[in-house]
Amino acid sequence: MSFIQANLIHILAALWFVICWGGYTRYATWKGRDTACLASVLHLYREDWMRRMLLRDNRIADASVIGNLERNASFFASSTLIILAGILTVLGASERALSLLADIPMVQQASQGMSEIKLLCLALVFVYAFFTFSWCMRQYNFAAVLVGSAPMVGERQVSEQERKAFAARAARVISMAANQFNFGLRSYYFGMTMLAWFVSPWLFMLMSAGVVFVLYRREFHSDVLDVMVYTPTEAPLPEVNKEAA
Repeated sequence: MSFIQANLIHILAALWFVICWGGYTRYATWKGRDTACLASVLHLYREDWMRRMLLRDNRIADASVIGNLERNASFFASSTLIILAGILTVLGASERALSLLADIPMVQQASQGMSEIKLLCLALVFVYAFFTFSWCMRQYNFAAVLVGSAPMVGERQVSEQERKAFAARAARVISMAANQFNFGLRSYYFGMTMLAWFVSPWLFMLMSAGVVFVLYRREFHSDVLDVMVYTPTEAPLPEVNKEAA
């Protein structure tokens, strides 16, 4: 009880962090079901991609795109392991790290036990990120298998309904992999936010709310989303050459 009372503000900051992260994840999933967002719009593009893939015999470009997406996830998974190694190294030399933080102005001092708990929480965030990125890589592997098993053009034994069902299924697998990649990126966002915890729990709570705002703006109100959902209904009128007139 004495430990809880002495570190009550840090515990409240950690709870606020979990609420921000988990609450935004649930909210984004719920809101994305009936509202245009990056995830929902990209899923529509993936369905168009798979339908067009079935119209061509050469699928080398499609396999190359999936390979590039998988390499992106592999890069972040490898980077996560390096970050985890650094966190564990700092955890093993926590006394020296605390002495360095003590020399920095505006840093609220905490006990060694609380500082080690912060490092363990930071490590847990990146452990979650590693499992997320590795699962993303596996799902892109599944998508590559689906591309390889896609029916060829002119196969008479494959009906049009089966082709549409295959395109929807393949797009869904790719979207599931992309969602896992998105979850991993959120782990990086919130993991960087935890660095503010070593400065002040109040700054930590402020940064957690700020990350939620940034993620919401990018997911539901970004410029790239406006471009992706915009479809001109009419061809632009030709410009009149006033000098010639």
